[in-house]
Amino acid sequence: MVIATDLTVVLRDEPGGLARVAEVAVSAGVHLRGIAAFTGDEHGFVHALVDNDDVKVVTAALERERLRVADTREVLVVPVGPGGLVDVMIQLAEGNVNVDLAYTALGGDRVVIATDDIYNAREALT
Repeated sequence: MVIATDLTVVLRDEPGGLARVAEVAVSAGVHLRGIAAFTGDEHGFVHALVDNDDVKVVTAALERERLRVADTREVLVVPVGPGGLVDVMIQLAEGNVNVDLAYTALGGDRVVIATDDIYNAREALT
């Protein structure tokens, strides 16, 4: 299990927005470790997983391109074993940890977990 950073980028809901976020990150030398996107209220919302050391670089690059970073938060990146996502979620539930956001990292063998209780989440998963 590692700790990384999830960036929430808010866009207009139009074609090419997700590609633009990825292109800006890659051009800044940042590797996106995971990504989730959805739309609502005429906006696009992108959750981009980056290494902690890359946060300042990618945030500055996105803002230079007028892409709004609405939030950054520390997240857990947890390997998914044979029991899959179910085992991870059961462990968190048994630890009384509320999950605010979850998505798979690129490659699909890890799940990204955002919670306001990261300490207890780590304890529940070890």
